[in-house]
Amino acid sequence: MDLGNLGIQPNSDPNGSKDHVSHMALDIGGTLIKLVYFSRNCECSVEDKEDKPSNDSLLVSNDHKKFQLLKGSFHFAKFETSKINDCLEFIQCNQLHFSGCKHHGDPTNDKCIIKATGGGAHKYGDLFKEKLGICLDKEDEMDCLVAGANFLLKAVHEEAFTYINGQKEFLQIDHDDLYPYLLVNIGSGVSMIKVDGDSKFERVSGTNVGGGTFWGLGRLLTKCKTFDELLELSHQGNNRVIDMLVGDIYGGMDYAKIGLSSMTIASSFGKAISDNKELEDYKPEDISRSLLRMISNNIGQISYLNALRFGLKRIFFGGFFIRGHAYTMDTISVAVNFWSKGEAKALFLRHEGFLGALGAFVSYEKHGFDDLMVRQLVHQSPVSAQDGGYKIHGSQNGELKDNESIECSVYVS
Repeated sequence: MDLGNLGIQPNSDPNGSKDHVSHMALDIGGTLIKLVYFSRNCECSVEDKEDKPSNDSLLVSNDHKKFQLLKGSFHFAKFETSKINDCLEFIQCNQLHFSGCKHHGDPTNDKCIIKATGGGAHKYGDLFKEKLGICLDKEDEMDCLVAGANFLLKAVHEEAFTYINGQKEFLQIDHDDLYPYLLVNIGSGVSMIKVDGDSKFERVSGTNVGGGTFWGLGRLLTKCKTFDELLELSHQGNNRVIDMLVGDIYGGMDYAKIGLSSMTIASSFGKAISDNKELEDYKPEDISRSLLRMISNNIGQISYLNALRFGLKRIFFGGFFIRGHAYTMDTISVAVNFWSKGEAKALFLRHEGFLGALGAFVSYEKHGFDDLMVRQLVHQSPVSAQDGGYKIHGSQNGELKDNESIECSVYVS
């Protein structure tokens, strides 16, 4: 496997000395493996919260008077679960498995424990032990999804945004008014979680029509080999060729009495009933577009109805199904807007696909694991005394590419 093609090189500086990898976490799902790790490239001691480092970063108050400032990067990577050996090779080549060893990543210590979540943490635990000598310390999947979402919403400046009419608008989240909210995680399937606070949540609904449905049906209908290929194909398609619209039924007219425009989809794939065509007569791009629209509409509608059921004002959408894809976000947004009659908006997350992996990473602190006691992640720029919680410095365009890094600083104590 060519690591360069993954977008991440083994951690090293220009002089050839490696950064120290300080912990890794995994989310092994039915379709994708998500991996997060932090690499240090600088560390220094800070005596107390009055002695701030040169970038004027904010320290979080606690009972400790001495902190260690670790500067480095959060790294993100993903792999197809069906190609788990690529993930194992990536971990081995980058020596990430040593990050879980006791005594600060000492490779001579064979007790390597890595936080992991998702069904694959159970399914592939023996494989990680056999191939890499890693013991997967399993965290509950729902716990990690919620912990990862809460972490990001408190940590990352401009993490949440709306996407309406092709325009992305970032929102400033008031930490005192964050809860309750509905978290819709779109992976292979879809979970809808009512979040009432830190570690306070309930899975209230879900659907088996999710990212796995899109990919699975897409492979059967279009012969696309990867999710990305299928998603890219949808850019070029026209779903009106296959979907039956209200106008198709009413001779081009709206159904104004009940508020349905002529362009509203009456039946996904409905035209295939009467077109007297075979599968090969349809363009793969049109099929992909119609399939994406059907699944996104369905998820948006069910999500809003659950938010309405519990009186929730905010609906955050995460998971690798979205992938920052404009058409997907627009379709979900339109569905939420339509069913709420404009009273609700769909909210998206920049780091949408890594909620579970980040939640597993944060759990190192919860368990007082090894030397990583995260107190704060900070911007590489000044922050005010009114800011609280974690801070991460990331790309400014609001998108996180596959297998890339975020520069940040971590305070440990």
